[in-house]
Amino acid sequence: MNGIERLRVFVNPEGRHGNILAVVRDGAAVPDEASRQALARELGLSETVFVDDMQTGAVDIFTPGFRLPFAGYPLIGVAWLLALEHLILPVGKVAARHEHGLTWITARAEWAPQRTLRQHASADVVSTLAIPEPGEWIYAWAWEDEEAGHVRARGFPGRGDGIDEDEATGAAALLLTHQLQRPLTITQGRGSQLLTRPLPHGLIELGGRVCTETEPPTAPTAATDR
Repeated sequence: MNGIERLRVFVNPEGRHGNILAVVRDGAAVPDEASRQALARELGLSETVFVDDMQTGAVDIFTPGFRLPFAGYPLIGVAWLLALEHLILPVGKVAARHEHGLTWITARAEWAPQRTLRQHASADVVSTLAIPEPGEWIYAWAWEDEEAGHVRARGFPGRGDGIDEDEATGAAALLLTHQLQRPLTITQGRGSQLLTRPLPHGLIELGGRVCTETEPPTAPTAATDR
C-alpha cells in the first residue's frame, strides 16, 4: 500500500536503534477497523498508526493483534512527522511539543495498558534475560545509575503475535516514572533512549528522538525546532 511512512522512534543521540513505526498518513484510505487490523498484522510491527485528521491530530493505533486507546511511541513518531502540537485519541487530547531535537508528549500513567514492571539486580542481568514465554506483558528494568536516574530496560509483550521483544516502549516508561516519581533516562532494547519526567497533577512527559527508518535525525530547524 502506498502512503505508508516508516519511522524509528526513540533513537539514541547518535541516531541509532529506535522502534520501527508505520504511519498511514491517509487514514481514510483504510476506513474500517477490520481493514486497519489486517494491515497492522501484515506489516508485523509493534504498532501502526493511522492519521484520521491531520489538522486536529486524530489518530488510531493498532498492534498486529488489536487496537490501542493509547500508546507512547506511535504518538511521539506521528507528532514529529506532522509537527503536531496535540493529538486526539480515545483517552482524550494529548499535548505534544518539539524542542532541541526532541519530541515530547504529556500523558497520564493510567492511560497506559497494563504492564508487569519487574525490577532486576543489575543492568547486566536485564541485558542477558531470555525472552519469557507468552502470557503477560513484562517490562524488565534495573538501575544503571540510580543517582543519575539512568535505567536499563527491556520489554516483552508476551502476546504471541510475533513481537517477542519491543525495542522501545513509551507506555511502560510512563508506568515506571509514575512508580518512581522521578525523571528517568531509559536505555531499552538494543540501545534506544527514552526520556521521562513527572509533572504536577499526575501528568508525565515522555520524550525522544525520531528519524525516518533509513536516515539519521536532522538538526533542528527554525520552523519546528526539531
